[in-house]
Amino acid sequence: MWTRVALQSFGGPAGQIAVMHRILVEEKRWIGEERFLHALSYCMLLPGPEAQQLATYIGWLLHRTAGGLVAGGLFVLPGFLAILSLSLCYVAWADLPVVAGLFFGIKPAVLALVVEALLRIARRAGGGAAKWAIAGAAFVGLFFFAVPFPWIVLGAALAGVAGARLAPQAFRGPAPAVQGGALPVADALIESHALPHTIPSARRSLRVAIVCGALWLAPVAALALARGPHDVFTQIAFFFSKLAVVTFGGAYAVLAYMAQQAVSVYGWLTPREMLDGLGMAETTPGPLIQVVQFVGFLGAYRSAGSLPPWLAGTLAAVLTTWVTYVPCFLWIFAGAPYVERLRENRWLRGALTGITAAVVGVIFNLTVWFSLHTLFARVEQHGLGPLSLELPVWASLDPAAAAIAAGALVATFAFHVRMLPLLAGSAAAGLAWRLLTA
Repeated sequence: MWTRVALQSFGGPAGQIAVMHRILVEEKRWIGEERFLHALSYCMLLPGPEAQQLATYIGWLLHRTAGGLVAGGLFVLPGFLAILSLSLCYVAWADLPVVAGLFFGIKPAVLALVVEALLRIARRAGGGAAKWAIAGAAFVGLFFFAVPFPWIVLGAALAGVAGARLAPQAFRGPAPAVQGGALPVADALIESHALPHTIPSARRSLRVAIVCGALWLAPVAALALARGPHDVFTQIAFFFSKLAVVTFGGAYAVLAYMAQQAVSVYGWLTPREMLDGLGMAETTPGPLIQVVQFVGFLGAYRSAGSLPPWLAGTLAAVLTTWVTYVPCFLWIFAGAPYVERLRENRWLRGALTGITAAVVGVIFNLTVWFSLHTLFARVEQHGLGPLSLELPVWASLDPAAAAIAAGALVATFAFHVRMLPLLAGSAAAGLAWRLLTA
């Protein structure tokens, strides 16, 4: 089941969360609507990819630590293998028209999937003027004023707490989806006290922190001692370990910082290659932050030393993925029991409901950002006082990309074409266009 979720998790966090909701809440009924959104709100508070952490949370809730490891690991594995394969192909055949055409066609299709996911999440998380106001404020703050994402989360949490006090009916969160009088699996097990691991334990949390901390930081320390601080593998381990604890708001929130450091400071890749890596991550299953794997791959590939370049790149891809995701398991396994215990706390429920509403605005901002950079060749930054926003250069509109995106939107909403046929058809259209205009 988790392999199925992972293989369908395209389109960034919006699409990935929508896929999990459809399969786990609507189809399998493993978890209820309210608990799903509660877990999502907690994961939005954490650094790292919220979709992967949500999968880990649900796997942990149902099947303890083993379930969390399987769910979180399988969520990453298909994307890791896909990007590793694409990275090896990229260094060999990056300039082939076939490769460029496939990337060109897939990106507009992903735009249609992101729009569909936005509408699905908005229907589930919205409801009521207060929640829509929080969602709108989150979008305005991000898109028009470039407010840092942590401040958006804090503001939404405070608004939720105030709302829970002043208008509790508007901040109760969605009612559990119950069909035929039967509770979803996780809810029924918790009601019957069959999930003791959801009970907080300071000893267990300390044990989790020690084990996960050692798994995360021991390889970093070993590399520093064995190869020195200036070795490319040591730099990769340190840089992406630091990145793992500051990636609040998902991949888009940290892309600018990562690109600046990787391109200008470390010289691991060029700006064009950074965008190509983002294209890989956007069009393969798994978290969008998996683009870090491509960055690490190229960094070691070009500073391989005595190793074959392809082997150095592969080892760096594994290292980057390891230090990026091990902290995610730490946050979930150590913190989730306390979040489950506080689930009925009125103020916490209000704060998480506010954050859930803000998620809609955040995803809308990502949708607009993705649209601009997919459909236009040039996007310029404009500022006036506190106002700061990106606007497209209309003359740079790519008619072919716009046509493929329009066709993908029609196929998605009018004909309900499924994800994989949609991606395949759009890739074929992009390939045909690039070959005809080459």
